[in-house]
Amino acid sequence: MIKIRLFCAAGMSTGILVERMIKSARERGLEADIAAAPAAAMEEETQGIDVAFLGPQVRYKLDEAKKICGEKKIPVEVIPMADYGTMNGKNVLDLAMRLSGDKGQQ
Repeated sequence: MIKIRLFCAAGMSTGILVERMIKSARERGLEADIAAAPAAAMEEETQGIDVAFLGPQVRYKLDEAKKICGEKKIPVEVIPMADYGTMNGKNVLDLAMRLSGDKGQQ
C-alpha cells in the first residue's frame, strides 16, 4: 500500500484531485491511502506516509516541507501546475509511484 498526502491552503482545494487519484489507483488495482490536508498540519500528517505533495498555491512552503519530510525520508514535490489545473489524478499518481519507488506495487 502507498500512502500519499496532498497539502494545500486549507486541505479542501485538492479534494477533486484526491478523488481522481483514488479512482486511478482502483483502476490499476493498487492499494492506496490518499488524502488532502492543510499545509499547517504537515508535521502531524506526514507520519507514516510514503509521498507528500504541495498544491501549487502553497509552493512557497516547499523549503519547510523539505525540512519536515527530509527528516522522515519522505519525498516531497509541488504538484505540477498542468496536472493540478486539469485535475489529472493519473499523472499525479504516476509521479507519486515514481517518487516512492513504486511502493504501491509491493
